[in-house]
Amino acid sequence: MPALHNLYRTLYRKPSKHRKPPKISFAVTGAAAVTIVAVAAAATEGPAHKVASSRPAARMAADSTNLAESALQLSQVRAHVVKVELRKRGAEARRADARAAARRRAAAAARRAAQLAAARQAQQRQQQQEQQASAAPSNPATPSGSPQQIAMGMLGSYGWSASEFSCLQSLWNAESGWNPTASNPTSGAYGIPQALPGSKMASAGADWQTNPATQIRWGLGYIKATYGSPCAAWSHWQATGSY
Repeated sequence: MPALHNLYRTLYRKPSKHRKPPKISFAVTGAAAVTIVAVAAAATEGPAHKVASSRPAARMAADSTNLAESALQLSQVRAHVVKVELRKRGAEARRADARAAARRRAAAAARRAAQLAAARQAQQRQQQQEQQASAAPSNPATPSGSPQQIAMGMLGSYGWSASEFSCLQSLWNAESGWNPTASNPTSGAYGIPQALPGSKMASAGADWQTNPATQIRWGLGYIKATYGSPCAAWSHWQATGSY
């Protein structure tokens, strides 16, 4: 090992104040050279090797952390999407319920309006029929003969000409066929003019149930008070199916 000893002495020898430090030059051969190279390599490369070997583990740990964070973010996004979808479906269901409720209210309002309109029409018809008593002439002459002949004879008493009779004949043909006992089983209308109810004709006479003249007198009074003439009443019947 003389070579190593000389190297040590050269490195640690105090230089003279008046001369430059000697240049170190030596040759190492054999096993000593191998040993120095190994020690130098161990001294320089040892820590770097440890750092290099530790880098893949750190990178894997960082990647695992990133993956875990990404998975958490993805689950949060999915939960948010589900929540938004549930809110949307709930809003759509509420809107559908509101539309259905609005349709039900509209249908109920339409039914109530129809019922009120029918009630008003029935009331108006009743009032019009009640006005016939005041429109009938006082102490009218009662013609004899068939119901058509009786009606023809009464036209002048109400201020109508004979030309109105054809309309009256068509009207009461359609209503009762001029039958004094004709009764409508559905509405309860009765007699030649189909008074509703039939008892209204009592204002024209107590024999309203059987006497054609009493029924015709009441019917002509109702037509005059409500429509003005038999032809006007017939036109209304043709348009509506009633008078």
